[in-house]
Amino acid sequence: MVSNMEIMDQGINCLLEKLGAVGTEQFISAIMREKFDYTKWQRQRFDDMTSEAFQEAAVAYTKNNPFTINLKK
Repeated sequence: MVSNMEIMDQGINCLLEKLGAVGTEQFISAIMREKFDYTKWQRQRFDDMTSEAFQEAAVAYTKNNPFTINLKK
């Protein structure tokens, strides 16, 4: 099981890689400022999507982000 600290470290690294330092700060500030409910946000994000569009997006994501196992200890 991965510790919370490891998850936070991995998350920050992903944000930095995709958004850069400024974008990461903006993202964290926005989440801390708002009462952010991830489940509600995801629900709103996908409610208007057809099952076919969702499946196409999932397949495209899988092709672009193949599953890998990190065996580092």
